[in-house]
Amino acid sequence: MNHSSVAMNLRNLLLLLLLLPTLRLTAQNRKVDPTWLRRSIPIAGNREDLPVPCRYRPVFGEGDPDSPTLRTVTRFGEFTLKPNASCAAEVREREEELYFVLQGNPVIHYGAQAYTTQPNDFTYLAPGMGRSMTNSSPQIARVLIMTFKIPPQVSIRAASPALRIVNLKDVKEQTVAGHPSSVLYKLLVGPGTATRDAIDQAYVVTSLFWMDFAPGGTNFPHHHEAAEEIYLLIDGQGEMVAGSGMDGVEGRYRAQAGDAYYFRPNCTVGFYNENKPEAKAHILAVRARIPPPDADD
Repeated sequence: MNHSSVAMNLRNLLLLLLLLPTLRLTAQNRKVDPTWLRRSIPIAGNREDLPVPCRYRPVFGEGDPDSPTLRTVTRFGEFTLKPNASCAAEVREREEELYFVLQGNPVIHYGAQAYTTQPNDFTYLAPGMGRSMTNSSPQIARVLIMTFKIPPQVSIRAASPALRIVNLKDVKEQTVAGHPSSVLYKLLVGPGTATRDAIDQAYVVTSLFWMDFAPGGTNFPHHHEAAEEIYLLIDGQGEMVAGSGMDGVEGRYRAQAGDAYYFRPNCTVGFYNENKPEAKAHILAVRARIPPPDADD
């Protein structure tokens, strides 16, 4: 090897050594999209210190730093109204919404009508219809709001001018084929083509459902290839399954009331209730199909 080759090799080696810190820094700063997200939402509480009459607190979606991870879910969060609050109206043209009343007696204004609600009421709000909420009671009102994008290629039906509101206690518990009998389900909202749910009017929401776990009850770990899913643990505690663990099959995480999990398509999801006497647990879950890649905005 001649002197010029040696000198060139030394220069290349020196250049590589100079670039290594930059390469390491680039690798360290690269953000990896999460396959699942975990947040917390207070299930009960008066929040008398609200700074404004009406406040939306994001859990997933709009207002959350990880919102770009979500594809169909636009919002999943808590809307709180002070006593005697009146909130601004809005119209969501190509988004459908689900409301689930957590606390109080908020009044939902939908189109030209008003509906007084109570805890555990749920409803479906169609795209294109004006809606707002007021609270004429002396107590705080809290509503879980779930909003979903409807792909542009989906035709929007004429919305019913009336709002159908159902209470959780009026929905029958049942087992679901392919799932353990240690979990009973209440099927709350489903697609407009279905007939099994209390309200069947949705476009992209495939199921809003309630799970009632017996002691030691299990929602077997599984995944959905073309759907996003969110679990909110209403009461009880246990182990939430989210993604893969050390064995490559499932990761288990201690979960308590108020824990909310978002699961990306193909992410492993499930729940194990505590296996001891009277260990009840309830989960409110929602699943929505994602558009195919060529239908994304």
